[in-house]
Amino acid sequence: MTTNNHYRVVIIGSGPAGLTSAIYVARADLAPLVIEGIQPGGQLTITSEVENYPGFPDGILGPQLMDNFRRQAEKFGTTFITDAVSNVDLDMRPFKITIGKQLILTDALIISTGATARLLGLESETRLMGHGVSACATCDGWFFKDKEIVVIGGGDSACEEALYLTKFASKVTMIHRRDKLRATNIMRQRVFNNTKIKVLWDHVPIEFIKSESIGLDGVRVRNTKTGKESIVKVQGAFLGIGHKPNTELFRDYLELNPAGYIITKPDSSKTDIPGVFACGDVQDDKYRQAITAAGSGCMAAIDAERFLVEEV
Repeated sequence: MTTNNHYRVVIIGSGPAGLTSAIYVARADLAPLVIEGIQPGGQLTITSEVENYPGFPDGILGPQLMDNFRRQAEKFGTTFITDAVSNVDLDMRPFKITIGKQLILTDALIISTGATARLLGLESETRLMGHGVSACATCDGWFFKDKEIVVIGGGDSACEEALYLTKFASKVTMIHRRDKLRATNIMRQRVFNNTKIKVLWDHVPIEFIKSESIGLDGVRVRNTKTGKESIVKVQGAFLGIGHKPNTELFRDYLELNPAGYIITKPDSSKTDIPGVFACGDVQDDKYRQAITAAGSGCMAAIDAERFLVEEV
């Protein structure tokens, strides 16, 4: 196993949180290393257009926004490795990070590995993601003003998405595989009391149908009791089956909440291990927005810089 240079700061993850951290750490003359992972840029790279990130009144394509982040971090002296971390050892400093046969040492670690939206696993889902299919109502709801849409799921996440989307859509249909919602009672009642929301019970999506132009024409569903297939004609589909934080590497070291998100100390990015910081969706199970991730990335960079200064 080969050992790279000993870095002052290593950042795992390259979404808005990780790259914002890199910009701040690099401008502090700490020459960080960003380990980008297998999807450089994070979830925004599969988002067609971003209209709610400040500074872009005409909107910007998700991949272009993340490329801007990366080039800015690189401008100030950030080094990048486009690969996935296979193992970490956080028992003592310097912390050890393994990438294949390569061992990297760091005095401070910023974790920004994000969270992954739970998907159905359909080929058409992947093909139409960002083109009528979405996993973020807050991000994409505005694009479906006065259109009919579906929300897939039956828990609190799906109910929250459906209720939020009634601000834009003319009709929201929740597709749920069972005959009752798994959501908490208060969320169920809010859904049932909203005249814009209807629930299609005992059905599962099996295919997202592309329209003749770019977009969605409908969702093919199957009745879980009869096996009968039908098509729900809609222009948009939102997945409301939750998110999974990418914390597998850190489970043996860091304190996680019951949903698997890294717990950070109040008003900071500090974890329960001195010198290890977390930012973005890997520790945020509430907002999950590019702008909040970027803000927490700034916090992590400042916390890491102050930690290193205090250690001298």
